[in-house]
Amino acid sequence: MKTEILRLLRQAEPGSYVSGQELCERLGVSRTAVWKSMKQLKEMGYEIEAMQNRGYRLIFVPDILSKSEIESCLSTKWLGHPIRYYHEIDSTNTEAKRIAEETRGTEGHGTVFVADMQTFGRGRRGRNWNSPHGTGIFFTILLKPDIDPANAAMLTLVKALATAAGIREITGLDAKIKWPNDIVVNGKKVVGILTEMSAQVDYVNHIVVGTGINVHQTEFPPEIAETATSLDLELKGSGNKNPPPISRAGLLGNVLKQFEHYYEIYLNTQDLSALFEEYNSLLVNCGRRVRVLDPVEEFEGIALGIDSRGELLVERERGVEKVSSGEVSVRGIYGYV
Repeated sequence: MKTEILRLLRQAEPGSYVSGQELCERLGVSRTAVWKSMKQLKEMGYEIEAMQNRGYRLIFVPDILSKSEIESCLSTKWLGHPIRYYHEIDSTNTEAKRIAEETRGTEGHGTVFVADMQTFGRGRRGRNWNSPHGTGIFFTILLKPDIDPANAAMLTLVKALATAAGIREITGLDAKIKWPNDIVVNGKKVVGILTEMSAQVDYVNHIVVGTGINVHQTEFPPEIAETATSLDLELKGSGNKNPPPISRAGLLGNVLKQFEHYYEIYLNTQDLSALFEEYNSLLVNCGRRVRVLDPVEEFEGIALGIDSRGELLVERERGVEKVSSGEVSVRGIYGYV
């Protein structure tokens, strides 16, 4: 019930109230039940004004991740229904894979796993992803799509596009994509994406797309301090001395809305033919000289953007080379990007 109360209070016109009678009728509960839920929300940190003969008004929302708060920020049709929230967990990707293996058919498709903290968050190539309490958004989307396994890797790029779009809309920051799976602001990483798949030769069992967004962090471990940043740090460095606080639940809701939109476009063709131009417009590597760290052969060239398969086109002296993501990394000649 707290979820629905928060959603109704959020939907009210600015400065207006929602009457207790309306809440009772919309939710099908008693005034006592509404009062108890309001009391619980206030204890969680929400500031709710109650005025006799007028009703309730939401004054302040704390930056907390909870099932009720996240659900009240959702505007998706199917993604995030349900939300599975954990105050602390080893890894949302690990949990999503466990649930995927316990369910049959398309059951569980669209479930979103969210944690306030991960004790064993992971990035690409087994790297650790720093995931302390109260600082970031750590979540995984479980998908069971009817697609060719050969097309699954492109979902990482779809997720990158959605995340960059969500950050840009909510914060106004110039978030860019570092091919294939990082989001950067001012040349530093704020988001990492890890996609994992279970599949047969011609059939996808499930795909989990994990994402970590640095929101409130003010410092990072020494090994990544030069290349990592957070949305808060970038907002403060943008010249705005008092930037508006970022609601992690609100940002998450927007990113999920964006992903649902781009995912449905992707499903129509199972490639990026309708998305690669937009992706390239946000690609920080585009037009830059890069070093491709291929285990077979490292080489340098000019990144031209991606094609409809999500492959990075790199111009070399001998011609244009197509680079698939997999275990390949791309770095700038003079730094991370």
